[in-house]
Amino acid sequence: MTTPVDSFADLGLSASLLKTLAEIGYESPSPIQAECIPILLEGKDLIGQAQTGTGKTAAFALPLMEQIDVKLTKPQALVLTPTRELAIQVAEALQSYAKNLPGFHVLPIYGGQSYTIQLKQLSRGAHIIVGTPGRVMDHLERKTLNLDNLKTMVLDEADEMLRMGFIDDVEWILERTPAQHQTALFSATMPEQIRRVAQKYLVEPREVKIKSATATVAAIRQVYWQVSGMHKLDALTRILEVENDFDAAIIFVRTKNATVELADKLAARGYAAAALNGDLNQQMRERVIEQLKSGALDIVIATDVAARGIDVPRVSHVVNYDIPYDTEAYVHRIGRTGRAGRTGNAILFVAPREIRMLRTIERATRSPIAPLTLPSRADVTNKRVAGFKEKVAEVLNAEGLDFFANIVAQIAEEQDVGAEEVAAALCQMAQEGKPLQIPGEDPAPTRAPTPFATDSRRPASFAERERKPRSDERGDKPRFEERGERPRFEDKPKRAAPPSGDMVRYRIDVGRDHGVQVKDIVGAIANEAGIESRFIGRIGLYDESSTVELPAGMPAEAANALKRTRVRGVPINLRPDEGRPDGDGERKFDGERKFKKKPYADR
Repeated sequence: MTTPVDSFADLGLSASLLKTLAEIGYESPSPIQAECIPILLEGKDLIGQAQTGTGKTAAFALPLMEQIDVKLTKPQALVLTPTRELAIQVAEALQSYAKNLPGFHVLPIYGGQSYTIQLKQLSRGAHIIVGTPGRVMDHLERKTLNLDNLKTMVLDEADEMLRMGFIDDVEWILERTPAQHQTALFSATMPEQIRRVAQKYLVEPREVKIKSATATVAAIRQVYWQVSGMHKLDALTRILEVENDFDAAIIFVRTKNATVELADKLAARGYAAAALNGDLNQQMRERVIEQLKSGALDIVIATDVAARGIDVPRVSHVVNYDIPYDTEAYVHRIGRTGRAGRTGNAILFVAPREIRMLRTIERATRSPIAPLTLPSRADVTNKRVAGFKEKVAEVLNAEGLDFFANIVAQIAEEQDVGAEEVAAALCQMAQEGKPLQIPGEDPAPTRAPTPFATDSRRPASFAERERKPRSDERGDKPRFEERGERPRFEDKPKRAAPPSGDMVRYRIDVGRDHGVQVKDIVGAIANEAGIESRFIGRIGLYDESSTVELPAGMPAEAANALKRTRVRGVPINLRPDEGRPDGDGERKFDGERKFKKKPYADR
């Protein structure tokens, strides 16, 4: 049995990197980090099998940082990811680990972003490239990306790249890497094709398999609020005020500094709150926990490590103010509530770019997490007024009010007003710095997902285009109901029916003669134009060209991106279909418009 590792310092990382990890809030390695980091630091090839959300990004990213020669401004590591969202996340993680490494440069390259921008950045030099297979392959073909100095190659979510039809592209890239380099392959599952790739390209790899933590959380109500239109602190206070069964809460943040800052801000708003972090000695820690138990404190703001072992039955709520780095941390966090046979509440704050992590947490806990509607100003006002009325009622039932009744009568006579106006003035005085009506306005509701990315400067967030869960993990069937009847492809020549009113048919210059399959077209469109696969309509695959139905109203930047897109190395030249028959008599693709396990034709 592997001995648990409690500190990153035990893994052989440098002092500067350990300092960075402490600054960004990493306190102890997850199981996959503890096992993979020493192997990769030794220069060994690695096969890591672990679910998304177990902390595998840091498992390969931290060793990469140790191996980089900042003085050599050439690509020394290449990380392949199935989607541009994941490429951006990995690049951002690497940049955060380089906080104390001046001169470091990581470059994400993916479809949908201007070639001009990427070419300019490549010409300036980058130490690590993070990219999607199609765009990396394109740059290698154009000779704008040089891998001669490559030390390490990472395949992230290899099974997802297989599912999306990119595995042949991955092999094409692997064949063009230097003979001497380290390779790390990470995959949630290990289908035969992924195993074959590992056997072909990895040299005596060490294998690490991490079983993802799962938990039964039937006694815990789980909800999330998508951070949008309001500061998190304002949203937190609204939620805490309106929760009916609120007794006490543990609020989780990532860093020690954040515990103190948030505790001070909540205390300034009238809450009995205190920080709990690793800087507290044992005596002070025990005092905070005892105050939480006794009711002297209602809220404790804590980091993951500091909250270990807390068992306070009155904790009715756990708030993930900062989303955890991995699913195990989430499971441990929400386990602080719903104890001793009681029901509990877990609230998760999720930024748009963190929606993917939310879905991973849902799979790990085997429980859906429902969206939380932020309480409105009226909701908070009604709650405050109800509490105020209760206090007034308690005083009215008490004795000894005659003296104060005489004062009210005197004020009313002196000011020539009624008793109700005097009572209103006293109510305003009694607010004690916490007004019954909160200022400001309610934020606009978050928009529903759309087929297209909404900002040409970045890809659509997962809030805007959530990726479909894997069918082998969630049991979901491919969803075709959003775009009508399931598409069919027949052997006999037959004119395709006109597209529906909300779809437009386009023609592209790739077909079966180019070795193209339907999944190639779907993957290219999804990655280059930011159009989720469920919004892609019927696809007709012919010998020399193909047709594809896309949502009407496609933004110009998405259309332009697709005009420049290549499939199997061939420019697709997207343009509206004029209905002309193809030279091959429009023979249709023999199969359904869904991903199959059959491999690509040889290049």
